[in-house]
Amino acid sequence: MTTVIWIVLALLLIAVYLSWTAGRLDRLHARIDAARAALDAQLLRRASVAQELATAGVFDPAASMVLHQAAHAARLAQDEQREVAESELSQALRAVFAESAQVSAVLDAPGGQASAEELVAAVRRVPMARRFHNDAVRAARAVRRHRTVRWFRLAGHAPFPLAFEMDDEPPTALVERAGGTDRPGH
Repeated sequence: MTTVIWIVLALLLIAVYLSWTAGRLDRLHARIDAARAALDAQLLRRASVAQELATAGVFDPAASMVLHQAAHAARLAQDEQREVAESELSQALRAVFAESAQVSAVLDAPGGQASAEELVAAVRRVPMARRFHNDAVRAARAVRRHRTVRWFRLAGHAPFPLAFEMDDEPPTALVERAGGTDRPGH
């Protein structure tokens, strides 16, 4: 009789462990979804502000066209092309704001200071949101690599989490000149 009790107790402990692991994995997948939504919101905000600036008439026509096309492509990109489109928007922002004259043109335009500050805030938040997303992906991948998760299929039908890799380097001249007001206390 004691052997049966020990077997039942061992099976109960295994079931609790598997249930706890499945719950943890489910929470990690929810965290990935929330982080992805935050990242998408920041990317959309950055593209929207860039597109607004591109159509404001403060840049020369070539710079406006480059920035507008990159922002438009980033806003419309599907999942499989999103990383490339967002990287191209980062490159376009750096190209347009490579010279401080472009930053001055934005800052001197009516409402330009607010637009520049909004763009600086957006380009600063994108790397943070991407980092949170990729950290959540890394944690979920670590749990999903465990043998028990694979053997008992505790991940269910959830797709394997993928990191979001893109060029998110901000335009230096813009951040240096217009970025002073995004810090706390300003």
